[in-house]
Amino acid sequence: MTQELTIDGRTRRAKAQRISRRAHILSTAERVFAAKGYHQTRISDIIRAAGIARGTFYIYFESKNGIFHELLDQLLVELRATVVGVETGPAAPPVAEQLLETVTRIVRAVEDHRALTRIILREAVGLDAEVDRKLREFYGSLQLFVSGSLENGKRLGIVRDLDTDVVASCILGSVKYLLEQNLMLGPTSDTDAERIGRAVLDYNLRGVLP
Repeated sequence: MTQELTIDGRTRRAKAQRISRRAHILSTAERVFAAKGYHQTRISDIIRAAGIARGTFYIYFESKNGIFHELLDQLLVELRATVVGVETGPAAPPVAEQLLETVTRIVRAVEDHRALTRIILREAVGLDAEVDRKLREFYGSLQLFVSGSLENGKRLGIVRDLDTDVVASCILGSVKYLLEQNLMLGPTSDTDAERIGRAVLDYNLRGVLP
């Protein structure tokens, strides 16, 4: 029994070590991609920065492209998780307040992965067919979500009659451009994230006329 517990403990420790090392390589790769750009980064750069042997790298990832795909997948999952539907029940918070929380979460998620988001927005398109597919599906799912939310808002009487597909594209385009420009600036504080969220909502909900 004691021997079994010892073996089980070693197995758990070995598994935890593998998970930790894999996460370390991923975070290191993200930093290196940020500093050098995807195209200028070599596997040797990641290995050197992570302080690991080349063989160790290939235990976890088959190529530079493979590690980039994993980072991309993680970011898209995190961004999807920030976008939630609006509650419309009697006890639900005001719609504008719920939308502000969603936009602020998106800004903060982008800030947490500033370097990787910059690469995705500027370098990833055309990188390979699989990256293009993932980004196309991600933006397509957001388009459907926003368009569907607008249609629901029309049915509830809180959104006026409009072309939901076109307006959804305009909303996503303005948010995407704003986030891209924000990546050029310094780190975003919590106050800045909320300010940006309020400005996005003010523009998309009310336009520019008094």
